[in-house]
Amino acid sequence: MYNPPQNIDSLISQAEEEHLYFKLIEQTNKDFALANENIDIPLDIFPFELKNLVQDKILRLINHKFAEYLNLLYIIDVSEDQIKKLDGSDVFKLSEDVTFLILKREWQKVWFRNKY
Repeated sequence: MYNPPQNIDSLISQAEEEHLYFKLIEQTNKDFALANENIDIPLDIFPFELKNLVQDKILRLINHKFAEYLNLLYIIDVSEDQIKKLDGSDVFKLSEDVTFLILKREWQKVWFRNKY
């Protein structure tokens, strides 16, 4: 049964325990490319670097390419309700929260594809 992670650490732990960490990276690379925002995450990246790389990209998109940021969220299929609940007063914290939502959605796709 799918157990949604509560934070980035539990997400990474679940992906590694299920031996799907590389699939998570592949799915993330694929969806960023579909949104024309290539991120090119190497398969041998450490988990904390994965989070930082995605967060840096999200922060740049929020600050400099907001329409592309919204398109990325649409392509990845991040819940609009979850995005609306986030506090946008601190852009760095927002980018961290959005990174978690993105990786959580990517993990959900990978998990379901693997199980069914």
